[in-house]
Amino acid sequence: MSYALITGASSGIGYHLARQFAADGIPVILVARSADKLAALAHELERDYGIDAKAWPADLALPNAPQLVRDQVEAWQVQVDYLVNNAGFGLFGRFDQTAWQRELQMIHLNITALTHLTKLFGLPMVERGRGHILNLASTASFFPGPLMAVYYATKNYVLAFSEAIAQEWKETGVKVTALCPGPTASGFQEAAELEESNLVAGKKLPTAEEVATFGYQQMRAGKVVAVHGLNNTLQTLAPRFLPRGMVRQMVHNAQKASE
Repeated sequence: MSYALITGASSGIGYHLARQFAADGIPVILVARSADKLAALAHELERDYGIDAKAWPADLALPNAPQLVRDQVEAWQVQVDYLVNNAGFGLFGRFDQTAWQRELQMIHLNITALTHLTKLFGLPMVERGRGHILNLASTASFFPGPLMAVYYATKNYVLAFSEAIAQEWKETGVKVTALCPGPTASGFQEAAELEESNLVAGKKLPTAEEVATFGYQQMRAGKVVAVHGLNNTLQTLAPRFLPRGMVRQMVHNAQKASE
């Protein structure tokens, strides 16, 4: 039976993606740091949808965590045909004023863990000739990010990596999708200390459920780059037509604290 493995499943977009898979009758493997939240979600999905839901608490920012996840999946003797690399976080502030250890954790989680999990679970998919991988990128993937320099750079990587392997695996039966939401009401802003930024302050944001539903549909359709919302789609076109200096200033102004 085909399982979906979802990282960052305990809240936000990951939580609602787990519900999307379960609603389609696809059993799930839930991965996140919070054991209690994962256990509660697994129980909820089994109760509501009658599917098997397995929970595996893990801090994917740790170097050996992806391999431990893979080892546990093998111990369960289940097959992962859907991989959702949703776990990630951001950090707001000038680069000279932010904490290196926090940024290093971000790089490990947003880039290294995502890439390692894609290697560990993507190769068996290629061998079987089928599978779907959904990587959480962002509209940030299209821009340089003054005041969130490392976060934007990690999301640049996620988009470029996803597009590249989507092309490499085009004839294998494995589909790779980069989901690119804009600011979303998901708890991300609080974790990134972004609440006072012009980007989100006082604005009505799409819900995590709306973004998850869109991402799930685009993944099933085999879309390679899926930007959520018309306004976000139009904004991602700016770097194609505007001078780079103007783009940098535009993002900088959007990121500044609201007055």
